[in-house]
Amino acid sequence: MHKDLIIAILWSLSPFGEAKVGIPYGMYQGVNEYLVFIACFLANVLVFPLMMFFLEHINRYLVKWRFYKKSAVYVGQRAKKGSGGKVQKYGFLGIVLFVMVPLPGTGVYAGTIAAYLFKMKKREAFTANTIGIFLSSVIVWVTTLVSLEGV
Repeated sequence: MHKDLIIAILWSLSPFGEAKVGIPYGMYQGVNEYLVFIACFLANVLVFPLMMFFLEHINRYLVKWRFYKKSAVYVGQRAKKGSGGKVQKYGFLGIVLFVMVPLPGTGVYAGTIAAYLFKMKKREAFTANTIGIFLSSVIVWVTTLVSLEGV
């Protein structure tokens, strides 16, 4: 059980799954449904400060490398394209809605990049991302509970 909880947390920290994968993984492995929700939600929230630190401090050094710069520009363009209209039109609520949708390509990684690119205030961006993560986690958690019950 501890191993499965750790794997669920790692999925929630990963840009390839986030809590959208961590929560169902943990629940299907038999981890307590409340524990897995809280652990995966908190792990996913932790991504925001890690990503902001990376974008503000490490990114400026890595962008000097051609391969990294091409990749960073591509990711930035995708984040702006995917969330740009919502963020520019709705601001705080746009980030919440963008992060909330439990689909690939949306989530705290893209939400943090979009907030950074649109120069949102950190506290506002953190709050918007956290609310979006919470709503997304609730959607995934309830859907997984329903599927485990066989309804």
